[in-house]
Amino acid sequence: MDPDLQEDVSRSAKSRWLVIGAALVVMLILGFGLGALTTRLIDSEPEQKTPGTGSVEVGFAQDMSVHHLQAVTMAGWARDHTTDPAIKTLAFDIERTQTGQVGRMKGWLGLWGQPEQATGAYMTWMTEPMSGHGGHGGGDMKPSNGAPMPGMATSAELAKLRSLTGKEMDVFFLQLMLRHHEGGTAMAQYGHDHTSIADVKSLTQSMLVSQGAEITLMKGMLQERGAAPLPA
Repeated sequence: MDPDLQEDVSRSAKSRWLVIGAALVVMLILGFGLGALTTRLIDSEPEQKTPGTGSVEVGFAQDMSVHHLQAVTMAGWARDHTTDPAIKTLAFDIERTQTGQVGRMKGWLGLWGQPEQATGAYMTWMTEPMSGHGGHGGGDMKPSNGAPMPGMATSAELAKLRSLTGKEMDVFFLQLMLRHHEGGTAMAQYGHDHTSIADVKSLTQSMLVSQGAEITLMKGMLQERGAAPLPA
């Protein structure tokens, strides 16, 4: 390739990813602003109290932010390293959607006067049995792969994802993200069923709908590639 043309192509690629990175930052900021705005509206209604430490709402926002950020990390890696247009589109959609949702949850936490991440164990706010996960409350539930929360990948699994290329990487990404979504939707369902705050209920419902659709999509994509989901 002509050196000048090669340089132009390289600059174009760098510019494209800078635009994508800037767009994700904007999504995070917009989500944070939306979370802050809706929380101010909640605080202005006398019948609704600001959630406190240990509440479902605070615990959900803290833990789901951590859960989402791992999905954003995996999706960003897949987006940058796949050559499959379908994988690239799915990864970007997950990255964009969950970045915005993290911003929204962090906006709530800021206005509730709560830290962005709890210092103790995860999922202690889930005190009742969680359907489909062994009948235990969230605080007692330990994923079989040793991850901190249901569906999350371990450090070894993330390292494996980064070591793969081509179809192997695409398949492992789909397997990890499918399991990740299934764990996340179970948490979102618990939050939806146990909150009395309309905006939290609205966000959890949105998560259930969008991730439910992506779960169906990823199962189909794995089948098309001759692969099966990871064990639960």
